[in-house]
Amino acid sequence: MPFIRIDTLRAGPERLAALGRAVHDALTETIGIPPDDRFQVLVDHDGTSSTLRYDDYLGVRRDDGVVYVAITLRTGRTPAQKRALYRRIAELAQAYAGTEPRNVFVVLTENAPADWSLGEGVAQYLEGA
Repeated sequence: MPFIRIDTLRAGPERLAALGRAVHDALTETIGIPPDDRFQVLVDHDGTSSTLRYDDYLGVRRDDGVVYVAITLRTGRTPAQKRALYRRIAELAQAYAGTEPRNVFVVLTENAPADWSLGEGVAQYLEGA
């Protein structure tokens, strides 16, 4: 926990890997995710057979450098922790991958312990509860 999906447009493997590191480092720094708790799907769209769509919603001027970060995690973080996470992801995405903070779009989806099986067909977060 958490489960991360990062989608980019023509980022290339090095930039995509750097974005994965940025998100993971932000999670460990701001909300205490353990360093070995990394589950990520990294997808780079080619702009032809698959692509990303975006507009300038809420006055944020995005371009083809847009990065979509979807984070699924167990519920329990405060609004302040979430704000710190968003800020740190944007900072590290810029530092590691050259992504402008305006192009970092993050969405969190929270769920309960019963919503996870980390392998073996077992609900690990419910075991012993």
